[in-house]
Amino acid sequence: MGVWEHNKNKPSITPNHTRNTTSRLLSEYDLYIPNYDKDQDMKSVKENFDRQTSKRFEEYDERMKDKRKKCKEQRDKDIQKIILKDKMEKSLEEKVEKVCLRCGCGLGGVVAGVGIFGALGIYGWERAAIEIAKEIGMNKATSYGVTKGIEATIEGLKGMHGFGQLPGVNIPAMVTEKTFNNANFLIPNIQKSYYELCSNIPSGSPNPLFCNSVKSKASIFYGPTHTIATDSGKLAAKTTTQFSTKFIADEISEVTTASYNSYVAIGYSVLAILIILLVIVIIYLILRYRRKKKTE
Repeated sequence: MGVWEHNKNKPSITPNHTRNTTSRLLSEYDLYIPNYDKDQDMKSVKENFDRQTSKRFEEYDERMKDKRKKCKEQRDKDIQKIILKDKMEKSLEEKVEKVCLRCGCGLGGVVAGVGIFGALGIYGWERAAIEIAKEIGMNKATSYGVTKGIEATIEGLKGMHGFGQLPGVNIPAMVTEKTFNNANFLIPNIQKSYYELCSNIPSGSPNPLFCNSVKSKASIFYGPTHTIATDSGKLAAKTTTQFSTKFIADEISEVTTASYNSYVAIGYSVLAILIILLVIVIIYLILRYRRKKKTE
């Protein structure tokens, strides 16, 4: 049949008879031709399907709208959070930057104040302390000289005609820092000691001869007192002069040591402040660099 069909225009192979029958075979196209367009049930099914499908698409579209809306709201919130966070970071960086700058300026002034006024204050204190140290050293030297003078007077009175060996005589009690170099104060005390001794001697004993000798030869018994007092005064003055330089130097050394420690403390304080200032300046420069880099 294919030969007949493709060669129907050729007269040499035209068939001799005419076909009167109709082919009852179905072609591929005929299989997909709808044969139930007029079927009401199928039409109802199609409409119901279309309606449900449309409804589902509408519901899906509504759900998608809600989801898109929620996503948009969440996105806006996230954007606002990011913007707010960025603003807060910028504001915080600016505040920290300003604080660092102010602290740097303040600490710079503190360093200058501590370095200058602290040193001047310590210098003034040192000068005043040195003057006081000189007075203290001189007082110590004077006290040491007086002590040596008192010791010399006591030793001199003990050897004066055996006065120190007499019973009831208390020489240290009569020699003080006011009397050790003054015979006018020492002699009355010596006379008092002799009087108390002689007044208690019973009559007929040989001791009254000694007491009578003291009364009749007072210049012999009391005369050395002037020499002892004068020599003790000279010894006290010499000792004071000799040791005043040493005592004053010791006191000044303590003052200079204390002032040196104060200078060292100020130096360390200034160094610590400078280190803190350097750290603050570095933080300030880093924050400023980061802020400028973000704005670019």
